[in-house]
Amino acid sequence: IQKIPISPSSFLRPGSRFRGTQQSERQVYEVQVEIKHVDLRESFLCGYLRIQGLTEDHPTLTTYFEGEIIGTKYNFFTKHDDWGANSKVDLSHWSKFGAFRPYQKMARKGPVTITDLAQRDHIFMRWKEHFLVPDHRVRTITGASFEGFYYICFNQVKGEISGIYFHSKSEKFQQLELKHVPDRGCFSAMEFR
Repeated sequence: IQKIPISPSSFLRPGSRFRGTQQSERQVYEVQVEIKHVDLRESFLCGYLRIQGLTEDHPTLTTYFEGEIIGTKYNFFTKHDDWGANSKVDLSHWSKFGAFRPYQKMARKGPVTITDLAQRDHIFMRWKEHFLVPDHRVRTITGASFEGFYYICFNQVKGEISGIYFHSKSEKFQQLELKHVPDRGCFSAMEFR
């Protein structure tokens, strides 16, 4: 039996739920996130994001998202041309997070590798929504967009998620603020080989 590090903290693990708001200049929306899978070795996580009140026709929208964890596999620069971000956009968004300051000078010079994620107070990620749940065939909804992505700063000491939504055609710097929803604890995972 080998004990494997599924996630860096008791907050960032499968089954964890977070609740809070997404705020634009004009509106505040209730948001819930449920983490379904975390794999630090692959710098990957996924889950569901539920937002309420975005459109009248769809009072609650749930999307499936996948996340790139900034570390050894992904850096602060977005590699997906179709996401619409470039290095200038990336740095302007990451710099909104106070926890990014120690990396800012290095990031301006090029890719930064972050090791030992489990020992860090903050973990940076990009979350990209891929489709609506339960009907993955729906790609567009009037009055709502999930074509952009979130820059995420996760405080694994407090269990808090701060995010900024980016899409070239959306209002700039929409803030996501989520807190961990307490549950009955967590257990480490075992892998049988």
